[in-house]
Amino acid sequence: MESSTLRREAEGLASDLVSWRRELHRHPELGFAERRTASLVASELGRLGLEVRTGVAVTGVVGLLRAAQAAGPAILLRADMDALPIQEVAGREYGSTVAGCMHACGHDGHTAMLLGAATLLAGRRAALSRDVVFCFQPAEEAPGGAERMIREGVLEWVEVGSVYALHLWSPFSSGSVHLRSGPIMAAADEFTALILGRGGHGAQPHLAADPIVAAAQAIVALQAVVSRNVDPLQAAVVTVGSLHAGSASNVIPDRARLDGTLRSFDEGVRRLLQERVPEAIAAAARSSGCRSEFELRPGYPATVNDPGAVELARSVARRVVGEGNVVETPPLAAAEDFSYFLRQRPGAFILLGAGNVGRGLVAPHHSPEFDIDESVLPLGAELLARLALHPG
Repeated sequence: MESSTLRREAEGLASDLVSWRRELHRHPELGFAERRTASLVASELGRLGLEVRTGVAVTGVVGLLRAAQAAGPAILLRADMDALPIQEVAGREYGSTVAGCMHACGHDGHTAMLLGAATLLAGRRAALSRDVVFCFQPAEEAPGGAERMIREGVLEWVEVGSVYALHLWSPFSSGSVHLRSGPIMAAADEFTALILGRGGHGAQPHLAADPIVAAAQAIVALQAVVSRNVDPLQAAVVTVGSLHAGSASNVIPDRARLDGTLRSFDEGVRRLLQERVPEAIAAAARSSGCRSEFELRPGYPATVNDPGAVELARSVARRVVGEGNVVETPPLAAAEDFSYFLRQRPGAFILLGAGNVGRGLVAPHHSPEFDIDESVLPLGAELLARLALHPG
């Protein structure tokens, strides 16, 4: 009986969930600037009677729902709140009103679903066997709010035993749930390499040390870092996304700049990439009479799910979307700073399909045309609520 009641209540929240999501979509805010968003979240949590802390990691909001009788450590449910510096396509009823800024990754939906879960659970204190921490995190996209929230004690307000996050995913069909044990998203590091040569006239290359030739050799050499250094049963990506050098067709410049990204799922592979990439660039530079300077900017570590937490999430998801709609997903090379929470506590990062081919909702994440199928928002709220209601 309780199960069907929770389903009906979640479905009854559909208009509120869409309203919250569209309000946030119209007014997107970048990382550590989510003040309007935080105000809406804090107001709704306060209205539900939760204990609320604001200003955590600048703009983060944390709500605490205490169980009537807690029998174990709390569960933390996380939603990210920030938008992206992208100009949304024109003409949408609920389109962004902020020039050059939009919710292009579903964080508006994440926030709405977690508010929905809080609404479903606020009247169920007696049914809870553990306290519930609702974590509304800033700056997932950049520069990373999870690590700062952890440093500022979000896991210690009450003793947190497990952590979960639900992410809408437009490449997957609406209403499907995708998860896996172990690495589900990659570590992401960025680098900049300068190749410093000696400029000269294009007609007299023997008098110069050409950094463009060295850069070209470096890019080719980097392809062997993965193919000849990484175990073929492991996964890794080395991509140079930007190459800048020179300004005239008949002038050899004195420098070239490469910018790229490294992706990996295993910490040992990550360290290998961080070592071999600068070595390969330096060798290519030397071979052309140039030298190199290398800057590594470490990003988020791999997002690694706990097997026990995944099994719990899978069993809960089956109750929400049905056995056939719970899918074992392969690892994704995107990155997520929920990884920092999973380094501190066992838990799971879960993907909820939000694409709909029939309605034309197929644009990828971080696209100006990105949108979600809002019909999945009640499913997400119900799934999060059931995770909290499970004895763990």
